[in-house]
Amino acid sequence: MVELLLLLLPVAAASGWYTARRGMASKTQKQPPQIAPVYFKGLNYLLNEQPDKAIDLFIELLDVDSDTVETHLALGNLFRRRGEVDRAIRIHQNLIARPSLNREQRAQALLELGQDYMRAGLFDRAENLFLELTELKLYNEQAYIYLLEIYQQEKEWQRCLDVAEKISESHYPSRPNAVAHFYCELAEQMLSQQNVSAAEGYLKRAQQVQRSNVRALLLQAEIEYTRGDCRSVVKLLQQVEDNDPIYLSEVLPRLVECYKKLGRQPELFEYLQQLYQRHHCTEAMMILSEMIVEKEGEGAAVDALLRHLEETPDLKGLERLVRLNLQRSEESPKEALEVLLISVMKLLEKQPAYQCDHCGFTAKKLHWHCPSCKTWGEIKPQQGLTRSFKANALT
Repeated sequence: MVELLLLLLPVAAASGWYTARRGMASKTQKQPPQIAPVYFKGLNYLLNEQPDKAIDLFIELLDVDSDTVETHLALGNLFRRRGEVDRAIRIHQNLIARPSLNREQRAQALLELGQDYMRAGLFDRAENLFLELTELKLYNEQAYIYLLEIYQQEKEWQRCLDVAEKISESHYPSRPNAVAHFYCELAEQMLSQQNVSAAEGYLKRAQQVQRSNVRALLLQAEIEYTRGDCRSVVKLLQQVEDNDPIYLSEVLPRLVECYKKLGRQPELFEYLQQLYQRHHCTEAMMILSEMIVEKEGEGAAVDALLRHLEETPDLKGLERLVRLNLQRSEESPKEALEVLLISVMKLLEKQPAYQCDHCGFTAKKLHWHCPSCKTWGEIKPQQGLTRSFKANALT
């Protein structure tokens, strides 16, 4: 209640001053202004915890003209930022209803009311207001950005594409990245409907917009895998290294599977070694350690893991190392290793597998669209223990 009082006191003061000023328009400036009695009535409503009556009173006092439009907008804005959306809506609706507004002022009020509706989850009403703004050709960029947010919430991907084309990169710098993901979303919808041809068309467009888009490669690789074309899968997934090597952990299981189906294990071993030398990828070392056990024995695999952990500390490598030592150990140290293994596994369960490079949101599964900051393609697999963002959420 104290916060609300502090919020409305300036408005009340302005209302009293404004009313008194109008009442003295015909008097000389030497006479001191008198505060209108209705000002004290408004304060009384506030002190008696009747904020809605106070708001109604102050809105009535502040006649809408060129001097007071900004006051209404600011008041509504403050309520929305405080989470009191119903009050913000009332103030902005009252503003729009006034016939004295000029074209620019009405557009500004529509923009604010649209944001109120979005905050309240009334997306259909917000959409109508933003569309009206685009027809008025005022605040176009802002209106299109809010429309884009609405269509993303509603998963209207074709509408997202239509709107994104109308937004300049100066207002939406990540547009190519987002557009590529819109095409990928449409491709996934087509795949769910067994329309592979249409899906491939959308994936082709995604890569035309953003050649480095990893998601499009992964989806195309899955299409080739369902066709049984392991050679194409290998070729596609190897491109991920050039596009964004942080996603190697996502592609290596499928890549290894296809190499083995093609009977190219020696080539796979050499490829993984080169991959690890270039990127120190934990997932590559996990697969290499299994292959080293088969080729050279457990001791050689332990040595490889120890070198890996010296350069790239991570829990997955530690877990693998403990497991290998358990297989080789005598009875006495074995108990200690089992306790250590359980501890590492518990730490791994708590560690998020993915993190957003933009806001720090963490997750257990890969999201292409960050649930927190709404950016596209910024959630990446975790590597080692070096990521610096604090966990915001786990999903």
